[in-house]
Amino acid sequence: MLPAFEWKGDHLLLLDQRYLPWEEKYLKLRSLEEVARAIEKMKVRGAPAIGCVAAYGVVLALREGRSLDEAIGRLSRTRPTAVNLFWALERMKRAGEDPAAAEKEARAIEEEDYQANLKMGELGSELIPEGVNVLTHCNAGALATAGYGTAVGVIRRAWEKGKVKKVFVDETRPYLQGARLTTWEFLKLGIPTVLITDNMAGHFISRGEIGAIVVGADRIAANGDVANKIGTYTLSVLAKEHGVKFFVAAPTSTLDLKTPTGSQIPIEERSRDEVIFINGRNIAPLEVEVRHPAFDITPASHITAIITEMGVIYPPFEEGLRRLLNDTGH
Repeated sequence: MLPAFEWKGDHLLLLDQRYLPWEEKYLKLRSLEEVARAIEKMKVRGAPAIGCVAAYGVVLALREGRSLDEAIGRLSRTRPTAVNLFWALERMKRAGEDPAAAEKEARAIEEEDYQANLKMGELGSELIPEGVNVLTHCNAGALATAGYGTAVGVIRRAWEKGKVKKVFVDETRPYLQGARLTTWEFLKLGIPTVLITDNMAGHFISRGEIGAIVVGADRIAANGDVANKIGTYTLSVLAKEHGVKFFVAAPTSTLDLKTPTGSQIPIEERSRDEVIFINGRNIAPLEVEVRHPAFDITPASHITAIITEMGVIYPPFEEGLRRLLNDTGH
């Protein structure tokens, strides 16, 4: 699997995910502004990967002679919903102004995320029923993390254990992360994959063809409400209606106990062009009004379990999440 990013000592090598699956194009990022723009333009995406890349952005900023406050201020403005970004920047702030110390911390953030993904894959795979098709939404794989993946990691490990027959992948309009990225990852892994449009999910779930749903998360509130890619809430409603297990896989860096419920999570609204243009061609009248929230909120009551690297949390989530973070010293 190609890495989403790779630190090269004096620059950050970044896989520009906008070009997948047509082209595997890497960029060399050498400055704070290049990293910030890469996050804003979704050249890199996925909450854990954004946090890791932002950490290296701080390193590059300090090497440019910029202040720590300037670096953190600029990167904080790139994307508002994914809490991993702010978690990583807080760690970089504690590391201080010394570039060598900052680089050591950024490397630690990356390695910890990779190890967390491996642990989530192992823990989460135990929850997947035997012999089922699994549905996932958006991309929560190696491309969205420091490697292996969150939701994709759980599905991958379950498939390795012989528990998964096929993976159904929502295309995930409007940015098509499922169609472009998740199918690309699963096919590289040799996992049988079925691509469906977002509005087909209800059909297959209602017919009993989906045995479990596994998604990632960009932020998890104290009560267990989850912010994830737009369309996740819809899947959770379908899962609850039809008695399908609905799992969320996310590292502890995604937990935000300072935010009581999902209603307080800021929802990023992105460009109208991402909705009405595909490959430079408009698919709707140019003058139409467009709304484009990038995320929605799945209520805790729709979630079977939250899978983290430190353990699996079951309802009631608030008590379990708080205990987990207390046990880990967060």
